[in-house]
Amino acid sequence: MPNHISSVYKKIKENIARVIVGKDDTVDMLLVSMLCGGHILLEDVPGTGKTMLIKSLAASVGCDFKRIQFTPDLLPSDITGVNFFNMKKSEFEFIPGPIFANIVLADEINRATPKTQSGLLECMEEAQATIDGKTYPLASPFMVIATQNPVESMGTFPLPEAQLDRFLMKGSMQYPTHEESVDILARFDKTSPLTTLESVVTAEEMKEAIAELPNIYICRELMGYISAIVEKTRDYPRVVLGVSPRGALSLMKAAKGYAAIAGRDFVLPDDIKRAAHPVLEHRMVLENALRIRKNAAAEIIDDILSGVTVPTEAVFEARD
Repeated sequence: MPNHISSVYKKIKENIARVIVGKDDTVDMLLVSMLCGGHILLEDVPGTGKTMLIKSLAASVGCDFKRIQFTPDLLPSDITGVNFFNMKKSEFEFIPGPIFANIVLADEINRATPKTQSGLLECMEEAQATIDGKTYPLASPFMVIATQNPVESMGTFPLPEAQLDRFLMKGSMQYPTHEESVDILARFDKTSPLTTLESVVTAEEMKEAIAELPNIYICRELMGYISAIVEKTRDYPRVVLGVSPRGALSLMKAAKGYAAIAGRDFVLPDDIKRAAHPVLEHRMVLENALRIRKNAAAEIIDDILSGVTVPTEAVFEARD
C-alpha cells in the first residue's frame, strides 16, 4: 500500500524536477495536499514560480486543469458556471465553470471580492457546486491551488478565517539560492521544459493513491500528541483564536501523507512535526501587532513543538 503511494509520489516529483529547480519542501507540500484530497494556498511575491509549479503538477498527472484569474469584477457564476437558455431547444442548459476540473488554479485569490471568494467554500469543502438550487458533483480527484501576493494590499480582500481553514496547507516558494538561479537561467535558456512535459501518472492511479492514504496507521498516543499541540495554540499568549478540531484532523491527514511519501505505512512524531507548520500557522489568529511581523506564527509553532512531550512508546505497536 505505501509502496504504491510512494511510487506515485516519486514519479510526479521527478517529472516536476525537470521544470522546477529545488523547492523540494514546497513540492512535497503540494503532493501531500493532493494525496490527502486537500487544497493548498501558496503565498509569495510574483515571479517566484508558483504558477509554473502548478502547471508542472497538472502536466504530470493525467487530469483536467483550469486556471481562474481572480479580479475584483469576477462573479461566483464565473467560477461555478451558469444555466444558459438555449433558444433552439427552448430550454436551459448548464454551462459548467472552470471549477469543474481536477486541478484548479485560483490565481491571486485575494483580488476577488468576499462574495466571489465564498463561492469556493462549498466546492472546496464538499467537492460539489450548487447552481440555481441544483447540486453538481465535482471531478475526482479535485484540488484547488490558490496563490496570493503578500506584499500588495491595494485592491485586495484578505481571506477570512473560515476560508483559510479550508486550505489543508499554506506554503511559499521563496527566492532561489544563487546556484538555483544559475540552474534556472540555464534550464530556460532556449525554451521552457514545461512545453515537453508529459503525464507520468493517470487520474485513476492518483485516485487509488488517495483512497489508500486513510489506511496509514497512527497510534492513539500520536493522536494525543496532535491534540496536545492543537490545544496549546488555544491558550498561547497573544493568540486570539487557536486551531479548531478541523485543524487537528488536517494535521493528522498531512502526517499520514508525509509518512506515505516516505514509504511507511505508519506515522512517526517527525511526520507530525514536519506537517505542523504548513497546516497550523494559517489557522491561528494572532494579535494585530503580531500579524504584521514576519515569521511570528512560525515562531509560535516552534515554541509549542519544543514544549510538548513527544511520545516514545507504542508508536510501533501492532496495527489494528
